[in-house]
Amino acid sequence: MLRDDINNAVKDAMRAKDERKLSTLRMMNSTIKNADIEARGQGKPPLSDGDLLGVFQKMIKQRQESVELYDKGGRAELADQERAEIAVIQAYLPQQMSEDDVKAAIAATISETGAAGIKDMGKVIAALKAKYAGQMDFGKASGLVKAALTG
Repeated sequence: MLRDDINNAVKDAMRAKDERKLSTLRMMNSTIKNADIEARGQGKPPLSDGDLLGVFQKMIKQRQESVELYDKGGRAELADQERAEIAVIQAYLPQQMSEDDVKAAIAATISETGAAGIKDMGKVIAALKAKYAGQMDFGKASGLVKAALTG
């Protein structure tokens, strides 16, 4: 499980005195606990590994946005710190799909769901998220789905 891997990595980072990795891993644990508490409040069970991948992708997206802002503001040291955190978080995500693989997965999902038009876009995205959590950027994928359904 991802939780066990992260907890073991925390111990390893402590032994290695790797402060950047340790703080990032602790932040990931904190985010996981907060997401579990939120799910419990909604009457749901603790997050599965697939759900955690989505949480990690959200964390990466937030850091990428911060990197852009820090670069624009001339704060290279803060941008580098965010990039280091992104690298640690990405280590727990599966290998990202290539653009060709994403297009093939979209085409297969459209045919599986029987999507006929743009009104079925939500159904296709939901099916993709269920199957390929953590393996593709759904922001980019939604544009490809829209193009496939309208074109």
